[in-house]
Amino acid sequence: MVDDEPRILRFVSARLRLSGYDVVTAGGGEEALSLVDSARPDVVLLDIFMAPVGGLEVLKRLRVSSDTPVIAVSAHASSAGEALTLGANAFLAKPFDPEELLKEIRAVLGGAD
Repeated sequence: MVDDEPRILRFVSARLRLSGYDVVTAGGGEEALSLVDSARPDVVLLDIFMAPVGGLEVLKRLRVSSDTPVIAVSAHASSAGEALTLGANAFLAKPFDPEELLKEIRAVLGGAD
């Protein structure tokens, strides 16, 4: 999970852990790219608006070397089209219902938990 807002990272990662998922968090784009290489996640939950390296840049760079499913999230629903065009598998607008996130995760993982 990648988000530059620590409270969002804590809340969402706690909810995912309670649902049985192992969660690795990153507070920014560069850290996320490094962790994708080392942690090899099954899915990436990626915030779009971060600084200094934004989620769209992370997505572009990730798609060069990885087909790991990505669920893009943003408070700006207008970024959905670009995220999906760049290779995101799904998009959720913030704030999102945790149950909807779990549904999207299951969907991009092919129904597996």
